[in-house]
Amino acid sequence: MPFSASEIDRIEALLSGGDTEPGVLTAFRVSFPGRSLTRCQASDISEELPFRRLPKADLYLVDGRNHCWRITADPASATGVILAAHPERS
Repeated sequence: MPFSASEIDRIEALLSGGDTEPGVLTAFRVSFPGRSLTRCQASDISEELPFRRLPKADLYLVDGRNHCWRITADPASATGVILAAHPERS
């Protein structure tokens, strides 16, 4: 099932702090049941362009409708998200 524009806005608002604490991840899973959420470091996915750049992380959309996942910029084909955390600055 594709993401609607309002769902993308809600996801961005929820994850805008880039927080990967368990409470935020749990809130995502409660708000978007059946949607995948993957966390990684920004360097793990640096070859792709993010859908949105958030203060502490990049947000990528994932199309998982076929056997292999792929990054997409199209919310209508997205089935999940990747939250790629930026390195902490000292």
